[in-house]
Amino acid sequence: MKIRVVKTGSGAKAVQVVSYQDNKRIILKHFGSSHSELELEKLSTLARDWIHSFAGQLSLFPERNLNSFLSLDHSTFLGVYYSFFYNLIGVVQSKIGLDTIGQSLLHDLVAIRIFEPASKLRSIELLETYFGVIQQRKSFYKFAKNWVDLKSKVELIVSEFAREEFLSDFDIVFYDVTTLYFETFQEDELRKNGFSKDNKSQQPQILIALMVTRSGFPIAYEIFPGNTFEGNTILPVLKSFKDKNKVQTLTVVADAAMISSDNVKELQKQKIKYIVGARLGNIPDKLLNQIDSILPREDGKNVRLNTDKGYLICSYSEIRKRKDQHEMEKQIEKAKAVIEKPSKNKKLKFTKSEGEKIALNEELISKAKKLLGIKGYYTDLTEAEASNQTIITRYHELYRIEQAFRISKSDLQTRPVYHFKEDPIKLHILICFMALVIAKHIELKTGDSISKFVSECKKITDARILNHITNKEIRMRTEISVKAAKYIADLS
Repeated sequence: MKIRVVKTGSGAKAVQVVSYQDNKRIILKHFGSSHSELELEKLSTLARDWIHSFAGQLSLFPERNLNSFLSLDHSTFLGVYYSFFYNLIGVVQSKIGLDTIGQSLLHDLVAIRIFEPASKLRSIELLETYFGVIQQRKSFYKFAKNWVDLKSKVELIVSEFAREEFLSDFDIVFYDVTTLYFETFQEDELRKNGFSKDNKSQQPQILIALMVTRSGFPIAYEIFPGNTFEGNTILPVLKSFKDKNKVQTLTVVADAAMISSDNVKELQKQKIKYIVGARLGNIPDKLLNQIDSILPREDGKNVRLNTDKGYLICSYSEIRKRKDQHEMEKQIEKAKAVIEKPSKNKKLKFTKSEGEKIALNEELISKAKKLLGIKGYYTDLTEAEASNQTIITRYHELYRIEQAFRISKSDLQTRPVYHFKEDPIKLHILICFMALVIAKHIELKTGDSISKFVSECKKITDARILNHITNKEIRMRTEISVKAAKYIADLS
């Protein structure tokens, strides 16, 4: 085959692809006529591209860029793919070690969960729409039932990555729980009504326990029935993590709901140190009066007292005092309003019943005044192991796990859950956990939120153009931005 250029009766130059058989010329394709050198070059480029595609043979010599020119008259725009995002997420999964699981569909479902959360079957459709990745629904039904058992393997991979990447020896971890509600009102063994952190107390829910490193990187999770008391979750999760990862020294930071006398004894038995919030409103009057008498009301001052739950560290803050006082005065005003106009449905903090009447609870108000500006923390770490200020600082770092929950619920849309059987629910949480691990790693390495990362990656698109001459699809990527180039450097 060769390109033939012939003059037409009008003086134009026609471009053809021809072949010769038995000394006879056969015109294989006519590409049109040109009236200038530029048009002639364009038609010749189309002809060379067609020959390359038609012949299907590799040249012995380096070829020029056959897509250096693309005629719009012979092309159709098909849309765009977001392959840059997909490939970069693949790099991150490989970096963490999640690719060793060897489940391509599972990895793809994790990627699309970060890009655009949806149901599992809808996600399979979106994989093709956004990335050009074709996965079969039947593959999901075939393999998904075995993925639930991957939880322990995923956690071990993630923990090992945290050791190496963030130099974490798990001497301190942060623990908290949250609730995920279901779009149903029907309970079962796992989905139970309970105290909802999403204000969905009328709907069944599950309790999710999460553990993160000091940097906020997720390392373990567990699922509990929705009516489980928070304080009953911490011991099995910590013990399992400590045993699986062979951790010798472990200190857990958690909120006030996790502490009780029984938990303290068990934590000490398991040789697990703790720093938890203290609910000072429930402490005995004797201890309250002791705090009131020895804690200076000066910003930043703190004291340490010995209690049956370990050392109680109390600190004072002027900012906290103003906030507490404002809230207390609002509650007192509400209480006075209810006393003046009693309502059966109104049970307020600073009211008490006296027979059939409602009165101000002066005793409780007096106690609240003594606690204005004071925050408490329980720990079994001696002052030699950690100073009061260190304990306070570590507890305030608990916000990192709150950030992880926020990413999970908002960016990854873990809630509400639409599944009804236990295994699909567990699989949903596994996918969301893997997505959270990737999202948090991206945030830590790039310094950008996962939502900003996704938005920036969406700007790098691959235009899909169908060349009607060759009947092949051509991909043309937008220029890599400075920000995207930084992402590549940070994550590779």
